[in-house]
Formats: sequence, C-alpha cells, structure tokens
Amino acid sequence: MASKFGLAGGIPERRVRPIWDAIDSRQFKNALKHVTSLLGKYPTSPYILALKALILERMGKSDEASTACLNAKELLYSDDSVLVDDLTLSTLQIVFERLNHLDLATSCYEHACGKFPNNLDLMMGLFNCYVREYSFVKQQQTAIKMYKVAGEERFLLWAVCSIQLQVLCGNGGEKLLLLAEGLLRKHVAAHSLHEPEAVMVYISILEQQEKYGDALEILTGNLGSLLMVEVDKLRILGRLLARSADYDAAAGVYEKILELCPDDWECFQHYLDCLMEDGRSLSNGPAEDRSHASGRAEHHSLPLADEVFNSRIARASSFVQKLLEHTGDNLIRCPYLANLELERRKQLYGKGNIDNLIELLVKYFLRFGHLACFASDVEEFLLVLSFDQQEFTMKLMKSSEYISPTPIKALGQSITILKIQELTGSMYRLPVDGLEDSSRQMVEMYCNNLTLSKDLDPQESMPGEELLSMSSNVLVQLYWHTGNLGYMLEAIMVLEFGLNIRRHVWQYKVLLLHLYSHLGIISLAYDWYKSLEVKNILLETVSHHIFPQMLVSPLWPELNNLLKEYLKFMDDHFRESADLTFVAYRHRNYSKVIEFVQFKDRLQRSNQHTIAGIEVSLLKLKQNAGNLAEEEVILDSLKYGLDLLDLSNEIRSKSLTFNEDLQSRPWWTPTAEKNRLLGPFEELSHFPRDDLMKEREARARTVIEKRSLLPRLIYLSIQNASAAVKESPEANGCDEPKTSLELKSLLERYAKILGYSLSHAIQLIGEVCRGLRSSEVFGSHLIDWVNLAVFCNAWKLTSTEFSLHSGEELKGGGWLVDSLLEKCILERIRPVDSRVDFPRKEMPILVQLVTEPLAWHGLIIQRLLRVSLPSGKKKKKGGPADQSSSPLLAAVRDSVQLLCAAVEEVIKQLKDQMKKLEEENLEELLSSLTKEGRDGGPGRVFRVLESTVSSASNVELGDRITEALKSWSPAEVSRKIVAGQRRMLREFLSICESKHKTFETLRKQNS
Repeated sequence: MASKFGLAGGIPERRVRPIWDAIDSRQFKNALKHVTSLLGKYPTSPYILALKALILERMGKSDEASTACLNAKELLYSDDSVLVDDLTLSTLQIVFERLNHLDLATSCYEHACGKFPNNLDLMMGLFNCYVREYSFVKQQQTAIKMYKVAGEERFLLWAVCSIQLQVLCGNGGEKLLLLAEGLLRKHVAAHSLHEPEAVMVYISILEQQEKYGDALEILTGNLGSLLMVEVDKLRILGRLLARSADYDAAAGVYEKILELCPDDWECFQHYLDCLMEDGRSLSNGPAEDRSHASGRAEHHSLPLADEVFNSRIARASSFVQKLLEHTGDNLIRCPYLANLELERRKQLYGKGNIDNLIELLVKYFLRFGHLACFASDVEEFLLVLSFDQQEFTMKLMKSSEYISPTPIKALGQSITILKIQELTGSMYRLPVDGLEDSSRQMVEMYCNNLTLSKDLDPQESMPGEELLSMSSNVLVQLYWHTGNLGYMLEAIMVLEFGLNIRRHVWQYKVLLLHLYSHLGIISLAYDWYKSLEVKNILLETVSHHIFPQMLVSPLWPELNNLLKEYLKFMDDHFRESADLTFVAYRHRNYSKVIEFVQFKDRLQRSNQHTIAGIEVSLLKLKQNAGNLAEEEVILDSLKYGLDLLDLSNEIRSKSLTFNEDLQSRPWWTPTAEKNRLLGPFEELSHFPRDDLMKEREARARTVIEKRSLLPRLIYLSIQNASAAVKESPEANGCDEPKTSLELKSLLERYAKILGYSLSHAIQLIGEVCRGLRSSEVFGSHLIDWVNLAVFCNAWKLTSTEFSLHSGEELKGGGWLVDSLLEKCILERIRPVDSRVDFPRKEMPILVQLVTEPLAWHGLIIQRLLRVSLPSGKKKKKGGPADQSSSPLLAAVRDSVQLLCAAVEEVIKQLKDQMKKLEEENLEELLSSLTKEGRDGGPGRVFRVLESTVSSASNVELGDRITEALKSWSPAEVSRKIVAGQRRMLREFLSICESKHKTFETLRKQNS
C-alpha cells in the first residue's frame, strides 16, 4: 500500500505535469483540454476529477466545479479499489474551500483516515482541515493520534498548542492545562525536549497555571540551555521571578538586562516596579490593565516603609548613574528618563523636591528637546507639576541660553515648546488674540524654515511639518470659541498649502478629512481618505475616519466600494489566517500559532466588521427601494432578515473588540461618536484621550441590535401589508396573522432599545404627529423614531389594538405617520443662514429620512397597491375584489400625495442651494480671510501664506518648493470646496428625484 502513496491516483506524473503547468500559467482552457483527454483514459480517477474541478473553479464555473468535486468524493467513498492519496485530497480541499464547503473536504479526509488509520500524510491533512475550521478539540485528538503513531515531539506540541487554544480562544476550562502539562512532563521524562519553541510552550503552560516555581526550574535547568539569546532568557527569568513575588532577585535580573540594553525603557519600569514591590505591570491580568499599571503607582498603593523606600530609590539612583557613565554622549534616552521617573515617584510618595524635577526636565530638554518624541516622553512628568510650575518650566526652556545655535535643532526645540504648551493646555487658555498670534507664529516658523528642506526628496519628512497641524488645531479651537467659520476655512487653507508642498503628509490629510466632514462636504473628505491609500489591516484600524460619515451621506457608489473593499479584506484574511496558522504549525513556531488564532478571533469580534456586515445589506435595500420586485429578491438573499435577527439576539452576550487607531484622530473628535465642535465651547485645561471604552461598547451593542432588526422589520411590514388586503380581522373575527404577531414582538424590542415600552412609544409618536410635542423630543434618535412609526403603521394595518391616537382607532383619513414624515422633512429644509450650514447641519438627517423611513414606507405602499390593484389596474366595479374606494386605498392615496409634496419641497431646496452656489462669486468665500485693515478675526494666518508665496525664491528654496508655492491657489481651494458642495447636493438630488418618480408612479396607479 505504501508504494501506492505518492502517486497521483496511480497516474504517471509526466501525464499530469502539463496540466499543472497550464494552471500555473493561467491557461485554463488548455488545462481543461488536457484534463478532459486524461478523463477519457481514466474516467474513474478521483484525482483527475479533482483537477477538473480546480480548473473549472478558476474559470469561474462554480456549479460545474462543485459537481466534479462531488463526483470525485463519491468515487472515494464508493469504490474501495480507488487509490486514496494526499495529493487527491489536498486538491479537493482547495476547491471545496474556495466553494465555501470546507466541511466536505474534512469529511473526505476523515473517510481516508478511517480507511488508513496510520498514514501520517492523511492525518496531517485532516489536522490541516481542523485548523481551517478552528476545531481545537479535534485538532488535539488528531495530533495525539499522530504522536502515538510517530512519537515525534512536534505532534505532541501540536496537541499541547491545541489545548492552549481551547483555553484561550475556545470554551475549554483551565483544567485542560493540567492535561497539557502532564503530556509534556511525560515526554520530557522519556525523551527530553529539543527545540527552543518547545521550552517556551512548556513555560507558558506553567505560567498560565501560575506555577512560577516549576517554570523557573525549567528555565534554569538543562532545558533552559535551548534558549540561545541571553537577553530573551533574562526577560523571561525576570518576569517569572516578579510574578512569584521574588522582587529582589527579579530586580537583579532587570539590572543585567539594562546593562546589556541600556535604552530599554519598559525594562526599567519593570525594574523600578520590582524595587517598589509592585507586580501589577507583570501580572497575568488583561494587557490593558498591565499597561496602565506600570509606572503609575500612587502613594496609597505603595506598601513600603519610608526607610525601605529610601533605600530602594537610592539603589535605583546609583544604578542609573552607572548606566549614564557607560552611555556617554550617545542619544540613549532611557537613563535620563529614569532619573525623571525616580523623581516623579518620590514626588508621588511625598518625598520629592519639585525644583529637582524641573531641573531634570530642563536638562532633558537641553539634550533631547530637538527630538519629535520629547513631548510624549515628558508628558507624564509634566502632569505632576502644577500650572504655575509648568509655566515656569516653559519660560526656562524659552530662554535664549537653552536654544541651540544649530538651525534644525533650534527649530526642533521651538516645536517642542509649542507641543508642551498644547499638551498641558496652557495654549488653549489664551484669549482669542493670543490664539491668533500663536497660530500665525507657527505658520511663520514653518515658512521661515522651508530653506532647511531645499535639498530633500519629496517623500522625505520636512523639518517643522508638525507646525501646520498645530496651527490648524489652534484655528479650529478659535472656530469653536467664536463660531466664526472663517477660522475653519483658514485651517483648511493652511493644510491644503502644506499638502501642495509635500503630498505625503498623512497627518494633514486626516485633519482635512475631518474638517471637510464637519462642514458636511463628505465628497472631499472621501477623496482625502482615498489619497491615504489605506490597505490590508489598515482598513480595520484607519477606516473609522470616514466610515460613519459615509453611512449618512448620499454617496452610495463610494460607500458601496468602501464596504466591499473592507469586507473583502476581512473575508480574505479569515481564509488566509488558517493557512498562516498551519504554516506556523509546520515550521514549529507555536507562539505564532497562538498569535494568529487570537488575532483572527479579535478581528471576527470587531465592532466595525459587525456594523459593516449590517450596513452593506441595508445599503442594497436602500438602493433598490423604488422597485418592490428587486427588493423582494434582496430580502430573499438575506433570508428575510433572519440571519441579522439572530445577530441582534446574540449581540448582548457577544464580546466586541475596537481596533481603531484613535490616537490618529483630531482633538475635537476623539472617537467617531464624539465631536466637541457640535457642543458649546468649554474651557479645557488640555485635550486628553478620554477612556470611553465602556460607553463605546454599550453604544455599539445598541446600534448593532437596532440596525440588525431593520431587514426583518421591513420584510414583516411588507408581508403585513399583503395580509391587510387579503384578510380583515375586524370583519371575520379571525386572530391576527402570524406576521402581525412577530412584527409586534420586534416593535416591542425596538421601542425598548429606545428606552420606552411600545405603548408609551406609540403615545409619544402620536403627540409629535398632532403637534402636541416637538420632534426635538426624539433627540439624536430621530431616524430611529420615524422608522418605528413607519413599522408601527404597517402593524396597525392588521392589528385591532394599535392606534397612534390615544385610545382611538384610525379609520380612513390618511395616516399620522405621513404627517410625521412631512413634519420632520420640512423642519430640515427651513431657511438656513448660509449655504455652508445646509450640508453641515441638515443634509445628513435629510438623507437618512429620505433613504430610510420614507423608503420603507414607500415599499409598504407599493405592496398594498400591488395586492389591491393587480397589474396596476382596478377590478371591475361590483366584483368581490373591488377595493378602489376602500378606506385603505383612500389612505394610501392621501399618503402618496402628502409624501410626493414633501419630496418636491426637498428637491426645490436642493436646486435653490445649487443655484446659490452658481450665482455667488468664488471670491466671496475668501472674503472673510482677505479683508484688510483689521486687527482681529480670521485672515492673519492666511496673509502669512500669501506673503510666503509672493516672496518665494528659487535660490533660497530650490526649484521644487518654489514651484509648489507658486502653484498654490486659494481660489482653486475655494473652487474645490464649492465643487464638493455641489456634488453632495447633486447626489442627494438624484436620490430625491428617484423617490419622487416612484411616488408619482404610485399616485398615477392609485388615481
């Protein structure tokens, strides 16, 4: 039997090689010709059928490929004389996986392993299938079988790794770790271990059980000699000693590490924590808890007596001094930061001298103040100082004796001082004039130092680039303070100016993206997002900059591309992650196995991925809401909303992850959900990165639960409309139809999400409809409330208990939901102060009103008319189905008339706005920046830019920068802003005209 393995189903390789060559060169038609010829000679060969399936799948013929695969599978199962080899099975696995039928590939391997239980190749293939399915228990069982057959160390470690995955990522209890430990101990006793990764796995198993003493024995024993990198071994030793509370020995180990790696700041923090006997930073708790613990001990958490504390600090100071003597003049920052940290700890303990800390800060500034990292280095130490002491420190730094004579270093130090002012908030406590001066000085500093970039490549970072970002931040602060949009326009001009000089500054692009988003010009924001060229995992960490704005914009094609690109990356990653995991197994890199699986698990629980999956379905429904037949096809593909309904049911117990890089967001919008500029101006001492994780997770769960209910609510509302025409519960005494009962249940859930019982929600909607209360009562959840009203109206069609009136049943005379839609739409198109206000304030809400509740209501009306008036025509008078004069159709007629008029008003407003943009001169957009003869207000920074452009010289700045300055045009920027506004209006106008056309058709149909 063994001789038959290695053959491709008994077929000579020379006959198969041309097929693979054709596949590799993507000559699929030629490959199919070869494989068809071979099938004539070997009609019962599973391998040839598998090759045919592979070729057909590559040609896009999925159905034919599936048939060929199933035929090959049937031959493997039914004919015992057929050879079963790994090459055939692996080919089938490739095709089944691409057809999303990995379970069939697994069943083939299971069948083969049943026939040949001791074949390692087949068992490894089966293990690979279980890796792809993330079936950790079956991985373990298969690996144990391979270990028993071959006795190889790697198979034992595969089993142990599978056990770890059950504990870390599955439902396995920690008792399983005892099994893993037992397997390893038994193997070590009989055969020892021979790979460094095996030792690491053994230690990690013991660490997870908090058996630090046993782990130390392994590390310091014979097995520890397998770890060849001394520093890595010392790090593990220090961690184990600290976790076992042997702090003195751990501190000694960290001293050795710091002698070898004197710039390891994290190691120094661990060292100091050990001296203070604070092991939180090295605990087994969550990573975020450990990261916040290190170096942040308050006085009350330190258990040391005064004498012990003094001696430990003295030991640390002596050691740091020793490090400083060895480092000399090298740009190694850790020993200098260590002195600052020691002084900070003393200050927290009540034994520090604030003057010493200020002196050390100034010395650190003298040595490293020109570096871009200085401000982040000293942030924690500055916060220990009071405001007056911070001011004093900055005055010291500003003094001429501390500023370097070297231009590039002097620029770096000046930027550092500004960063510290921004960091501590002292800059933002300045009056309006002071803020204007600061912003102007930053831009002047940038322009005056352009000569330093004369000979740099366009892709190289320019000295002083941060200055334009900082200046724009100050201008946004001025806008928030004064409400003057001129400052916002000036901030845009500053960033566009910088990007004209160098197009690769991502910080400018992100700021512009958010500035245009705040102004409601999402088209320009999206253009700048695309210029970031976000790819791969950055789609998960960076797309939060644009994703929420796009969801409420009329840019449907761009939103569709954004969602599809993101979801495709995620799907591809989930598929490839299994491949990477198995490669890590094969290469015996077990730490990577754990890392890959945990990373994949983190991405699968991504909040953004969950929302994107919902929104891509809702976008399809919104795009096709004018055609009921197409909408029904989409609902059918969504399983009538049942899958998303399951998600809604599970989300409360599902753990979500937030993988966004929030550090790259501007200060005024620290998260996608928060925008300080939308609220009143606040006096802030500084702009911290608020820890809003719990609030964000609760809000995300609510949004996901609410949005995932919509497809099912739409489907049930449409079905209920049919039932309303076909049967009348009031007339025949029948029970309400099942759709009505399920619809009521979901409406109760929807109302509960909004914080009301269904009856109270209905009452509130009724009060708003009749003008007893303003729509402002709905707050930021206006769209959710109007959606609820639309679906409640659909439920009312077959329910005997519903009424938007308080205790009154509606009979004819139209629906109050129509007046609610009309009221909310007309309130959004009331006259606005300027053309900038409309897209910024009103358009996002209008877009949602028109594309969601209005669209869903239109679908329900379409179904009512289709059932009431088959083929769009009325039945003959006197016939049993004559309903043309029924109260229901009268209500539909009134509804369509009212909504048609409301959409017409929106269209009129959009055309008026576009006309204003055409009539107004572009120069008027710049008028707030170019007025001469005034001391305050927007324009001072802009005039610096104009002066720089007018005085640009090739000799001083070089050809590239001079040409960039001369080509910069404020009028072109203004033109781009106006074009962006027009595009937004045009796209929304197109949607509204489509809706109007739909309602006009319905009006004629029911006339």
